[in-house]
Amino acid sequence: MDHPRPCGCKGRRTCLSCEAEFGIVRSDFRSTFQNCESYVYCPLCNRIYPGWDVDQVMAEHSASPAAPHGGATGEEYGGVFIDLDFLSVEEETELMRTLDEIPWDVSQSGRRKQNFGPKTNFKKTRLKEGQFVGFPAATEFVQRRFESVPLLASFQTIEQCSLEYDPERGASIDPHIDDCWIWGERIVTVNLLSDSVLTMSLYRSADGKPKYNLQFVEQYRDRLLGQLTDEQSLACYENRIVRIPMPRRSLLVLYGSPRYQWEHSVLREDICDRRVCLAYREFTPMYLQDGSEFSQSEEIFKRAKLFWDHRKAALVS
Repeated sequence: MDHPRPCGCKGRRTCLSCEAEFGIVRSDFRSTFQNCESYVYCPLCNRIYPGWDVDQVMAEHSASPAAPHGGATGEEYGGVFIDLDFLSVEEETELMRTLDEIPWDVSQSGRRKQNFGPKTNFKKTRLKEGQFVGFPAATEFVQRRFESVPLLASFQTIEQCSLEYDPERGASIDPHIDDCWIWGERIVTVNLLSDSVLTMSLYRSADGKPKYNLQFVEQYRDRLLGQLTDEQSLACYENRIVRIPMPRRSLLVLYGSPRYQWEHSVLREDICDRRVCLAYREFTPMYLQDGSEFSQSEEIFKRAKLFWDHRKAALVS
């Protein structure tokens, strides 16, 4: 069933609605991952420790200040940045009030979305301005706050996407790597309304052909902020998964190896309450001001500096 279904899903992607209506058996990633050696990333010490339950591992850090995690040293897992208190309660409340005043569109795997960005064709590697005219003004403060995060000092938002995960629809997102032709190194997520988990699994090409336009990475590898892991070192992660907590109101940034060498997913079982995330994307170096494709992106950069009042836009439409 490669054509879109009424719920918005197509292909192997499913939600509770189309599974019931069409008798589709969903991919059970949780069972697959639980057969792997699982680790949890602790944002309090920026290391990974054996375990599946992110709350338990974080509690083990705080249980004994003199010897976090029972004295275990954990392992390094670079390319992850988490700010646990990126937004205040009041900011989250006002932000969600505004987002819910903007129409939501159906998406795959039980999600809904609001997309603000240029039109992209990943298969044909084509970029167009499309209907992109900037971002809702009520979200501008989030982008401005990125400037206070050293890792994001040079980040130029080109796409902002609101994604809603509702347990009543069985919402999730399958393991994937964000496109590498157009979207740059830093994958930025602001988590709202409830805690969740990002599950990382090592990417391996099944047929030797790269997916996700990974072949483009070699064109800008020397400009990456985070190092990629050599194959010999990656071998120790075979049959491992890493669980990264995404607490409510936190900021998460993936870069380097987790961005390009690991697939990330949100399991249905990790959505217990309504969750909304704001996902931000930047361009790859080819489309920056000194890049070979800047002529295609120059107008988009101009539009990305615009912020509009969603209430006035609703009146016009």
